[in-house]
Amino acid sequence: MFAADPIPPPPSSAAANSARLDALLQARVWRASSLGSSHSMCVGSGFSALDAELPGGGWPTQSLSEILSDSVATLEWRLLAPALRLLLQTEAGKPPAASGNKKKAGRGAASRLSATHPERPLLLINPPLAPHLPGLQRAGLQPQRLIWVAPQTPAQQLWVLEQAIKANASAAILAWLPNAAPEQIRRLQSCAQLMDAPIFLFRPLAVQTQSSAAPLRLCVSAGPGWTLQLHILKRRGPVHEGLLSLPAMPADLAQVLTPRMLGLALPRAQHPGPIAVEARHALARPATQPANQLR
Repeated sequence: MFAADPIPPPPSSAAANSARLDALLQARVWRASSLGSSHSMCVGSGFSALDAELPGGGWPTQSLSEILSDSVATLEWRLLAPALRLLLQTEAGKPPAASGNKKKAGRGAASRLSATHPERPLLLINPPLAPHLPGLQRAGLQPQRLIWVAPQTPAQQLWVLEQAIKANASAAILAWLPNAAPEQIRRLQSCAQLMDAPIFLFRPLAVQTQSSAAPLRLCVSAGPGWTLQLHILKRRGPVHEGLLSLPAMPADLAQVLTPRMLGLALPRAQHPGPIAVEARHALARPATQPANQLR
């Protein structure tokens, strides 16, 4: 008779834990020459070109996203509407609207977020203009899911935002903080690591030379043909060169505008100024009756 080969003993739990820890640490290692990954869930932006440039493939959770622009209360809605619509639709139990731009990973992340916190509201802190509810509704953002907070002073604005982050009870937070100092943003970023939803800070373009603890910073401006021109100032990855041109025209508006109204019939230099029709769009003009629309 021949003795059977001994069966090797199963690896100890300590060895298995050590292997898992090593794999986790390797996943967290980031080299500046490559686009960083995200240790938290990300929500697809709705723009495939932008998702390809963002670490994790979308807007991050558990951190701040700082958006700089000189056109307040207009461009930020056009940039964020696809992602916010996805979040609210998913948390309401509705299937996301089909779109060729949305990444499958972004939809999955939104589903995982909504499974834990269904029907969370979209929180707006200190918007410079009263939100125009008909325009936001046309963009797929239900008015009953919006909460608008208007603190009186910069100190109150910071306090409200910090408490909202710690509460972790919003599908996303949009905060306009033009006067926030670098040390205040650092404190907000520390708090943001406990919130599993996107947090967006909107600040003027003039502060782009200031230091900021926000892991993601970008500038956005209006481009020709209703596009958004976007430059990423800071991300976990190589320096972003050039501009991203994102198509940001609402689908229903595209059906009624002529090529001349879009600014495509004549060279851009021949236009004396901004196309008048853009200022009449619901997402690009101030509300005319702000007092009684958010009751």
